[in-house]
Amino acid sequence: MSKPKKVVLAYSGGLDTSIILKWLQIEYGCDVVTFTADLGQGEELEPAKKKAELLGIKPQNIFIEDVREEFVKDFVFPMFRANAVYEGQYLLGTSIARPLISKRLVEIALETGADAIAHGATGKGNDQVRFELSAYALNPNIKVIAPWREWELSSRTKLLAFAEEHQIPIAKDKKGEAPFSVDANLLHTSSEGKVLEDPAETAPEYVYQRTVKPEDAPNEPEIIEVDFDKGDPVAINGNKMSPATILTSLNEYGHKHGIGRLDFVENRFVGMKSRGIYETPGGEILLEAHRGIEQITLDSGAGHLKDSLMPKYSELIYNGFWYSPEREMLQAAIDLSQEFVSGTVRLKLFKGSVRTIGRWSDNSLYSEAHVTFEDDAGAYDQKDAAGFIQLNALRLKLLAARNARSKRG
Repeated sequence: MSKPKKVVLAYSGGLDTSIILKWLQIEYGCDVVTFTADLGQGEELEPAKKKAELLGIKPQNIFIEDVREEFVKDFVFPMFRANAVYEGQYLLGTSIARPLISKRLVEIALETGADAIAHGATGKGNDQVRFELSAYALNPNIKVIAPWREWELSSRTKLLAFAEEHQIPIAKDKKGEAPFSVDANLLHTSSEGKVLEDPAETAPEYVYQRTVKPEDAPNEPEIIEVDFDKGDPVAINGNKMSPATILTSLNEYGHKHGIGRLDFVENRFVGMKSRGIYETPGGEILLEAHRGIEQITLDSGAGHLKDSLMPKYSELIYNGFWYSPEREMLQAAIDLSQEFVSGTVRLKLFKGSVRTIGRWSDNSLYSEAHVTFEDDAGAYDQKDAAGFIQLNALRLKLLAARNARSKRG
């Protein structure tokens, strides 16, 4: 690959991406543009701006953007319409943020005349795949620089030495080995590495950052109601809110009641298994609520088909194929299924759990007249079930008769 003239770097302001910034300047002699996204990670972003300026980046080349509303509206909510869960448990909090970051990297490259983008994902993880597949899907001619696959700074000691040599500020807590690595956004936190690498060892309580210990949560349950419109939450307890505000509020409920913790060993796309501690407090509440409203508004055939599509949909997001035609095809089917998924769900939050305890909708398919154990006034003729059973039993009878003949022979 020819040397780039200008690079847009996904920049957090932390030690690793600050080292990458300086390394790009030295290795390629290129201009660097920094992009820092506010995805609701809960950190002040002003230090990232000051750090970039300290490292010689011109103010016009520093992009810091609040993308929380776009993140939730255009990425998180579409994913939750599908009830997406990877390998039965993981709510894809890290995975779903990468397409948006990649999108802005490519857009900023176009705006600033940059011919390359760069990221700080390591060569062992999934994020390198997600960033790069998304970038190439949006601009097939973009150059992507992944320093962790190129440089010789293969240890924390070498990184610190490089930082000291080039006068990159090092926070005091970075002088030693970090206890674990954290990724965070408005949907979740993900903690991996170091003290968490042995899956047989229980994660220390200090790893959890978004939720109280379930045993320490309030001793009385809390009841909330979530309103939906076409598959998306629009209000909590009757109060209409923006997408990011709704997720923020659900996170607060989840934090209070210790909801959304997950200790999980997953299969990475690159081939290895990885143990992580995830916290998705608002996401777990939202998943339960969405399932609750679908129970009365989604036809059984459509719902069962949608559930059968979900594992593939989730795998596509996990593996970095958000911008693929197959994900878009599945999304179209999922979104069509949500046309009548509107109404209200009542939830009970208590000691680490969230449960649906009521649901109602003007679009409900639930008919009390048909399911009642009392007199249904002719709504359903129970005698019809006999023919239904006989038709469905026909092939089973034929199989049983053949098997009996086979045994006699």
